[in-house]
Amino acid sequence: MLDPTDTKILAAIQADPMLTAQALGARVNLSPSQAARRRARLEAEGYVTAYAARLDPARIGLTVQALVQVQMATHTPDGAKGFEQLIRDQAEVVNAWTLTGEADYLLRIWCADLAALNRLIHQRLLPHPAVARVHSQIVMNELKSDAGLPL
Repeated sequence: MLDPTDTKILAAIQADPMLTAQALGARVNLSPSQAARRRARLEAEGYVTAYAARLDPARIGLTVQALVQVQMATHTPDGAKGFEQLIRDQAEVVNAWTLTGEADYLLRIWCADLAALNRLIHQRLLPHPAVARVHSQIVMNELKSDAGLPL
């Protein structure tokens, strides 16, 4: 069970995971040692699952972001398992979800250019025996990027 201070700590470290205990304590009105202990408890209890750096895609040569819907031809456990392993093996696939509705999977993909996206779709995704159809949408402008969870 989270108390209001725990919620404030989670909001603060979600916005800036690099906060020192001193800065965190100042934000939530605790001493640095109390803030550090509470943060450690929240981490140990699984409220915080990871810390990560967000990189600028353009600066590392990634200029095309796409959302790709995949419809499966077959829904066998082996087909799903094989396809899910395929997408785990593709570095360009940065997020993947299973869905309800017409598409079975939604993939968020980052590629260097359109040619690289085309190769990924036509040489790696579509040839998979369980895949029936792939529908891609190129992201023109990202209005909100990986916002934190609402607290």
